[in-house]
Amino acid sequence: MNFGEKLKNLRVSNNLTQDELAEKIFVSRTAISKWETNRGFPSVESLKYLADLFSISIDELISDEDIKNKVLIDKRTARKFYWASVVCLLATVAFTLVAYITRNYYWSILSLIGVIGYMVFALLCKYKNQSMKLTKAIAPFIISRVVIGIIVIVIAVYTIIQI
Repeated sequence: MNFGEKLKNLRVSNNLTQDELAEKIFVSRTAISKWETNRGFPSVESLKYLADLFSISIDELISDEDIKNKVLIDKRTARKFYWASVVCLLATVAFTLVAYITRNYYWSILSLIGVIGYMVFALLCKYKNQSMKLTKAIAPFIISRVVIGIIVIVIAVYTIIQI
């Protein structure tokens, strides 16, 4: 039995609705729904609240299969953030080239937005994929930050010159 099925059985056997359970452990009803359908996994804090509420141990609440599912969900999310950051980076390059060719500074503003999007998604990807080994992540991390820094400086200078 996976975590979602266990949670639903515990909730139903204690005559709780999703709304009531969510209120007792300080999360949203949609979070409970996602957990019960195995589309998400609770935080450690929420697991503690659930274990206390149902008077069981956290070990009884989760299993090895649940932990593997959580890792898989985190990897999928990290992969989505990674590809979103790549798209933002490519859009930034395209907008910068268009701005340079057309001499229209509005494209530079879009480039700057692309850089901001890249940085946000890259940080989210890094946060979600913390299981990466540090030695493998150092070189790409430094290179990507240097490239981003150069792009931001070029875009800022170009925009200031155009204004």
